[in-house]
Amino acid sequence: MNVLRTPDDRFSDLPDFPYEPRYTEVPDGDGGTLRIHHIDEGPADGPVVLCMHGQPTWSFLYRKMVPILSGAGLRVIAPDLVGFGRSGKPAAREDFSYNGQVAWMNAWLAANALQGVTFVGQDWGGLIGLRLVAQNPERFDRVVISNTGLPLPRALPQDRIDAVKKFRSNAPTPTMSEMGKALSGRLDVPNELRFAYWQKWAWETENLPVAMIIAGTMRDAPLSPRELAAYDAPFPDAAYKMGPRAMPSLVPTLPDDPAIPAQEAAWKVFSEWRKPFVCAFTDDDPVTRGGDAPFRERVPGAAGQPHTTIEGGGHFLQETRPEPFAQVIIEAIQRSSR
Repeated sequence: MNVLRTPDDRFSDLPDFPYEPRYTEVPDGDGGTLRIHHIDEGPADGPVVLCMHGQPTWSFLYRKMVPILSGAGLRVIAPDLVGFGRSGKPAAREDFSYNGQVAWMNAWLAANALQGVTFVGQDWGGLIGLRLVAQNPERFDRVVISNTGLPLPRALPQDRIDAVKKFRSNAPTPTMSEMGKALSGRLDVPNELRFAYWQKWAWETENLPVAMIIAGTMRDAPLSPRELAAYDAPFPDAAYKMGPRAMPSLVPTLPDDPAIPAQEAAWKVFSEWRKPFVCAFTDDDPVTRGGDAPFRERVPGAAGQPHTTIEGGGHFLQETRPEPFAQVIIEAIQRSSR
């Protein structure tokens, strides 16, 4: 496996992110190793909060929340997924899979011997992290999720499955505008094709505009030039962007996806999960709005929890609503620790 490493000087001018980088080597599954980066802030003996980011961000996304959480006496650990941030970046698309990302982060979790963890996940951080929780329930005390899911696609007629696959393979690359309209429901296409526009655009846009994607979701919290540069910092050129490009296509959206057996196994665990499970989704994320419902309905530990709908936070609420999201986490820990 050919793994790229972003030069350290790309991270020399990060606003509000003065945290010491820490690294863990894990097997890459191909006879070599991968370096996974994380930050570890707050009291060493404090309750552990594992904050996992999604696509196309990195641990920088949590910079506004780290001082709030650590100030409440919590130990905040935020890793970078493989292909993102300061972590190693495999250079080929076939290096990436949903199950592979889970395996890499499982190795990282075991190497760091974390226990008594509160898991916090958003976007792909939830998709991967919830699988970690399901596979290592003894390490986790509670779960807080936002704008994420554990996709288990519903059955579709074969002709509609074929239509999605044909679109992915043969349709022209959508424009960024078409992709945005499809995701938000403003383009007249079948429901099963909406997310496929995002998948196809992300994969076929070789030099994916990472910072522009993130900035485009910010309605009332525009990013500064230095913040935009920080989101682009992990990617010196297009060769480093295989992770952000590949990950959308790995979301299981069809019933024959290779990740389905592992998804079903995870849902079996959560159908019996009685530890606290809290949802804090925003009300205006076009991709995940309403995605809390399956968890609230199917996870026993979600019953009686003060689930929260955060107003106007968009997709990346760590940027737009860091205080209320952090408070949900703090209160979840305080409530179940009494």
